[in-house]
Amino acid sequence: MTEIRNVEADLARFRTRVLVGGLAVLLGFGLLAARMVHLQVTRHEDLQAQAESNRTAVLPVVPNRGQILDRYGRVLASNYSAYTLEITPSKVQDMDATIEALGELIEIQPRDKRRFRKLLEESRRFDSLPLRTRLTDEEVARFTVQRYRFPGVDVRARLFRQYPHGDAASHVIGYIGRINQREKEQMDDWPEEEQANYRGTDYIGKLGAEQSYERELHGITGFERVETSAGGRAVRSLASTPATPGNTVVLSIDIKLQKLVEDMFGERRGALVAIDPRNGEILAFVSKPTFDPNLFVEGIDVENWRALNESVDKPLLNRALRGTYPPGSTYKPFMALAALETGTRKAETAINDPGYWMFGNHRFRSHGDGGLGSVNMYRSIVKSSNVYYYSLANEMGVDTMHDFMAPLGFGQITGIDLRGEVRGVLPSQAWKRRTYKRPEQQKWYAGETISLGIGQGYNNFTMLQIAHAMATLAAGGVRHTPHLAIATEDVVTRQRTLLHQEAPVALGFKPENIATVLNAMHGVTVEGTGAGVFAGAGYLSGGKTGTAQAVTIGQKDRYDVRKLEEHQRDHSLYLAFAPLEQPQVALAVIVENAGFGAAHAAPIARRVFDYLLMDQYPNPQDLAAVQKGQAGRPIGTPLKASEVPWPPEQEAASAAQP
Repeated sequence: MTEIRNVEADLARFRTRVLVGGLAVLLGFGLLAARMVHLQVTRHEDLQAQAESNRTAVLPVVPNRGQILDRYGRVLASNYSAYTLEITPSKVQDMDATIEALGELIEIQPRDKRRFRKLLEESRRFDSLPLRTRLTDEEVARFTVQRYRFPGVDVRARLFRQYPHGDAASHVIGYIGRINQREKEQMDDWPEEEQANYRGTDYIGKLGAEQSYERELHGITGFERVETSAGGRAVRSLASTPATPGNTVVLSIDIKLQKLVEDMFGERRGALVAIDPRNGEILAFVSKPTFDPNLFVEGIDVENWRALNESVDKPLLNRALRGTYPPGSTYKPFMALAALETGTRKAETAINDPGYWMFGNHRFRSHGDGGLGSVNMYRSIVKSSNVYYYSLANEMGVDTMHDFMAPLGFGQITGIDLRGEVRGVLPSQAWKRRTYKRPEQQKWYAGETISLGIGQGYNNFTMLQIAHAMATLAAGGVRHTPHLAIATEDVVTRQRTLLHQEAPVALGFKPENIATVLNAMHGVTVEGTGAGVFAGAGYLSGGKTGTAQAVTIGQKDRYDVRKLEEHQRDHSLYLAFAPLEQPQVALAVIVENAGFGAAHAAPIARRVFDYLLMDQYPNPQDLAAVQKGQAGRPIGTPLKASEVPWPPEQEAASAAQP
């Protein structure tokens, strides 16, 4: 039978299918068009940036770190360029095999490997880490030929920090080192702009001026946009914004004087701070022993770190800033001023010094078995009477002493532009209640006050604080904030900008009282304990010797240096200012465990004054005698300081070979 089809129905179904197919095609093209609009219009900029990033890379351009100069423009810290062999851990499959193979091309010592392993633990895997620094041109050429064998390894030219004078002024200058994990975590709290400025930077100031003036020295990071190959290597530069070099920081110290003082200490431990009382500028800031900051630039090796960190002499301790000591008899001039200002005593008031002072049943001794007889204020300073100040302390009381001494800076943060300053101890009843836990320890006993008058007991101050107080006294009671940096200099324009300093503070002392104390200190240098050292000086000065106990000696025992270990012997101190009429320098110096102040500390002070005021420099014989504590006044004819070459020849030779 022949099938009869319904043509109309077939046509209707066909039209429906065509319509559905057409709509599907139209919808498909609509979706494609919409996607194209979305990609090419809505996300155009984003996708263009992604495409650009696939063929380009933005690299930070680390700025040159600023120099550090002394007050006369001598370079204390600078930079030099050298090639470094670096590895990016994320791009290396077998680190041990890679290092072993590199060792066949370039000498890699065990300490290089140890330092690299330490950096590997502290850094991110995509950071580029140095394996070897200071490559020679020959080593660079050997590696370049074989570079294809070492994915993730490259040679880069980097700037390295250099301290041309080695260990001279190391505690003042400080050093830079690689940014560690703790510092990276601290950077997370910085403003975004500051964090961006440290992208690509591996090093940061760790100590001294390098740390305190990090922002000025670092500069502003630039960037370079480069076209890269499929392998990630730069092909050509597309655009760049140059980095802005860090500013030069000018310090107030005289590095020649600084090195002289360090040399005068010899192998002895101690500290010296010299300040210009007219403005608070630090002229010398010495802590002995010192260390070589160059050891830290590339990451100090284990052996050197152990030698520095475990040494009994503690060379890493900044004694001038963080070492605290009893001031001994150098405290007496300030006690005398306190007596005058508080009305406790008059200058002419005399007491009898039989060689001891009794408080209850306790005997506080003075000058051995012999006394000084009748002693007024002038004679108490010149002859250094302990009895005079035992009785004065008892009359004043601990809180009166505290309230007078605090404005002078004792037991206070001076505000110097170095981090890490310690406060020391200026005792009071409130201090003791805060410090101790048990009620019987918190109570202040009257007998504890007596030894404070001669700078012993709980008194513990830094040499910076003592020198600061001396500078305030020499300035007529006007206190300046001590500071090391005096200016910054733009490396491009050479324009120098003086750093802002705090306004001086007048403490309101009566001029006649200050004159009384300074005159008595002058007497020390002409008829007192410092007379032998300052005989023949071409200027008038004032000073006060001090001998501070390192350990307590029983009242019935005699001090016998032969029976004591070296570290148990008394400290030698000297406090001074010069010239007498218009002081230009005030200083405090301590030689640890050296004994009598006039024998060890005062000779160093004399030669500092000779250098600054007379342009004199000790000759080799005199310098050797000072180092051994065997010199009083200068021996022989001094050299002319301005004609002594700087840097020394051996230092210049070593600086030329970084």
